[in-house]
Amino acid sequence: MHLWSKLGVMMTALFSVACSVKPPPDVKVVENFELPRYLGTWYEIARMDHGFERGLDHVTANYSTRPDGGIKVINRGYNPKKKSWQESEGKGYFLGTPVRAALKVSFFGPFYGGYNVIELDRNYQYALVCGPNKKYLWILSRTPMLDEVARTRLLETAKRYGFDTSKLIWVNQS
Repeated sequence: MHLWSKLGVMMTALFSVACSVKPPPDVKVVENFELPRYLGTWYEIARMDHGFERGLDHVTANYSTRPDGGIKVINRGYNPKKKSWQESEGKGYFLGTPVRAALKVSFFGPFYGGYNVIELDRNYQYALVCGPNKKYLWILSRTPMLDEVARTRLLETAKRYGFDTSKLIWVNQS
């Protein structure tokens, strides 16, 4: 295969993953979502490993509204090896109606990834979020610790949807 053809195939594959925003086809997104109740700070309890958060502790995500109708996202975490805080700012937009918790989020220029709330308690105290495929999964809570009942419920939901929960990294929030 010619070098330019190989490069084109690799770039197409990269863009298809980097720009994928829809949830996995067999995963149901939360309906009757109320954005004002979701705004504010969430603590990352667990996540699947990925490069942009690798090694970070004390990770939080803060959501607020943007003047353009979107959502401002500020992710923050502590890197114990560098002994410093790292922060990134992104923006998110609903894929359709704002009562369905399916969004596209970007931290890197024009590239968007999926942000899909797939489990949310009625009091908006804990959530299960996935990306566009089953390699991205987060457990979030309004508090740094999550009780065992909520943790079990979220893990059961993730397993039912086919996520490999053995790959979750439990984030140090102490």
